[in-house]
Amino acid sequence: MKELKSKAFWRAVLAELVGMTLFIFLSITAAVGNTSNDKPDQEVKVALAFGLSIATLAQSLGHISGAHLNPAVTLGLLASCQISLLKAVMYIVAQMFGAALASGIVFGVTTGDALGLNTLNRNISPGQGVGIELFATFQLVLCVIATTDKRRRDVTGSAPLAIGLSVCLGHLTAISFTGCGINPARSFGPAVILRDFTNHWVYWVGPMCGGVAAALVYDFLLYPKLDDFPDRVRVLVSGPATDYEVNGTDDTPAVEMSSK
Repeated sequence: MKELKSKAFWRAVLAELVGMTLFIFLSITAAVGNTSNDKPDQEVKVALAFGLSIATLAQSLGHISGAHLNPAVTLGLLASCQISLLKAVMYIVAQMFGAALASGIVFGVTTGDALGLNTLNRNISPGQGVGIELFATFQLVLCVIATTDKRRRDVTGSAPLAIGLSVCLGHLTAISFTGCGINPARSFGPAVILRDFTNHWVYWVGPMCGGVAAALVYDFLLYPKLDDFPDRVRVLVSGPATDYEVNGTDDTPAVEMSSK
């Protein structure tokens, strides 16, 4: 109830909706704006568009919502006990709605025959697609958690830029095989507008598993946290203690895209 009564909570959800809408519109438009987008130079263009979009929006909205803009990132931060279950659910709903809204806008202003729908290369099986999506998302969520870790004092560069480059890297790696989802909402938007859910489960299972795996590997193997288990569970139930005030005061979100 403390979260539901907080203006900051609802502003954060709105920021995810607005950010996701802008992200999908800018990125998908770059992907479908050239009929030669199967050429290598066009793959680089699309990868840069996705990466720069995330970097720009993370810098713009990170102080409001953390600028997750990806259900896999949200689930990873939930597994890392950095956000509450309620916040994670609302973020994912906002992200999916924003992706569908943006895809509808792109459909309306273009020919709408491609819409950046993620499909598997004919030489790739669904199982192989899951593996590619898992590892590409793993490195992204690992980058997000590592660069926003408040315990670190060595991150002197731009965290949004690092995360944007991670998104770009994921696309350069996976775009030739799966079209590069690494973001279930990004895959959901075009699929729901075109009503084409062929192998759509691949773009949920791979990224979601990759996001959770990255959080668990970082928190329990690479850089273990010493927090008491009850405190971590309390975050899952009601969010970080300093995250929200019932009177609606603006507090810095627990996970923001800025170096600490």
